[in-house]
Amino acid sequence: ASTAGEVAMSSEEMVYNVVLKQAALVNKQPSGLDNPDIALPGTLLSEAYDRCGEVCAEYAKTFYLGTLLMTPERRRAIWAIYVWCRRTDELVDGPNASHITPTALERWESRLEDLFRGRPFDMLDAGLSDTVTKFPVDIQPFRDMIEGMRMDLRKSRYKNFDELYLYCYYVAGTVGLMSVPVMGIAPDSQATTESVYNAALALGIANQLTNILRDVGEDAQRGRVYLPQDELAQAGLSDDDIFAGEVTNKWRNFMKNQIKRARMFFDMAENGVTELSEASRWPVWASLLLYRQILDEIEANDYNNFTKRAYVSKAKKIAALPIAYAKSLL
Repeated sequence: ASTAGEVAMSSEEMVYNVVLKQAALVNKQPSGLDNPDIALPGTLLSEAYDRCGEVCAEYAKTFYLGTLLMTPERRRAIWAIYVWCRRTDELVDGPNASHITPTALERWESRLEDLFRGRPFDMLDAGLSDTVTKFPVDIQPFRDMIEGMRMDLRKSRYKNFDELYLYCYYVAGTVGLMSVPVMGIAPDSQATTESVYNAALALGIANQLTNILRDVGEDAQRGRVYLPQDELAQAGLSDDDIFAGEVTNKWRNFMKNQIKRARMFFDMAENGVTELSEASRWPVWASLLLYRQILDEIEANDYNNFTKRAYVSKAKKIAALPIAYAKSLL
């Protein structure tokens, strides 16, 4: 946070600098902290990746189906990244979240550093430890995601969208920056590496904004409001209105603007999906189309995200898969 009179860099500028750094790494060799000094036996490594695949299949079924079209090496690497992100998120949102302290997150970060040095702590770490030696994956987005978890421990309000944008980058935009080096950019792509990374970042931001809008009621029960306070005030709303959970015209108008912004980020993301290597496009298209439909469901619920959870039905999910596949071929 900046003091008055200080020229502060906006969150978008800060994040853009990370994007530039990540994009530059694609042209270099894999970039762990230093060369891994422990090699894992092939059978153990294969088992580690299989276990990551099982976790992905259990918790992200649609995405998992899409990864099956990718090359085996890329598919396994994406599973390993997915599992690490899921475990990190579980620290503050899982069953033991009430016991998580800043010290626990420091330990998790030091485990991350060991993993990048080729010293995995357990089998699920082992897959990622191997992945970062094969692809130009940098440690920065992983550290930033842990920073997002720290933010969750100390912060339950966001003054404006600039603050919220940074949070969305930490907890979700980072996933795009981790994944692009593995998914690969199409050899015939005319787009700059930086623009593809920017689109991946936009997809993460869009997904997180959608999560926030879907979960307003659940977050309120935990005393959390992940909505820009200044925009709430401009709409004539306050935290009290959210805790009361009444769908009023003020709330509907406020939600329309929030949904419009999330859709804008989805539109930005679309430009980059088409630049990914062909075999990697399907899971990303599927994720984008399905997540964007959650916004349609919020509208269908008359903007009642206090007591109704917007979700995409199984039939709609199945219908989206061939559409995503067709888009991935274009």
